[in-house]
Amino acid sequence: MMRDQKRILVVDDADDLVELLQYNLVRAGFVVRTASNGRAALEQINREMPDLVVLDLMMPGMSGSEVLRRLRSEEATASLPVIILTAKGEETDQIVGLTLGADDYVTKPYSIQVLMARIDAVLRRTDKGGPEMPVLPPLRLGALELNLRTYEARLDDEAVTLTLTEFRLLSALLEARGSVLSRANLMTRAMGPGILVTERTIDVHVTAIRRKLGKHAAMLRTVRGVGYRAALTPSDDEREI
Repeated sequence: MMRDQKRILVVDDADDLVELLQYNLVRAGFVVRTASNGRAALEQINREMPDLVVLDLMMPGMSGSEVLRRLRSEEATASLPVIILTAKGEETDQIVGLTLGADDYVTKPYSIQVLMARIDAVLRRTDKGGPEMPVLPPLRLGALELNLRTYEARLDDEAVTLTLTEFRLLSALLEARGSVLSRANLMTRAMGPGILVTERTIDVHVTAIRRKLGKHAAMLRTVRGVGYRAALTPSDDEREI
């Protein structure tokens, strides 16, 4: 199935893995660019903005983590979808990548089919060029407003930069109107069915959202042993922290 020529940048210093992934992505209908180090990746992105980046965290010179940090610090690339590649069992790397704003992660050694499925899932979440969507009213909670059409967030009438996963998590909580959503439910709503991530992944994303909400972080409440919910009023805090 062709994918409307979405552009993928693959960043990894393992030439054999890059060649194999590039072959499969091109066969699937993607336009693929590659980079073997962090600096080359940033130069490539400056020349031509991709639709998604597959980024290895462990590279000589400029690490993938530093590349991701720089992408998230620039307005033009703050919401660029990024899937990170981490070594198997290195949970610290996964948490660092997610904290910096990665949309998803895949552990090495990885199955090409699994990575392709993750790429498709992230692109589905970020695709704004599909059929015309119905006009949906913005979601509001106190000083926070989420535009479901443009995926833009405003807090105290100022723009807030969220990754697509963070936006989907936050909108799911606001749509629930105070009801508790389990971590499993949030995973499905934010990442789609069949995407396997740990509950720790959701916790890391919520922590990142709270950091961006600043003084309004308390509007996201943790329900012990269950999940999360949005607080409808400042005193709405029973059973929660």
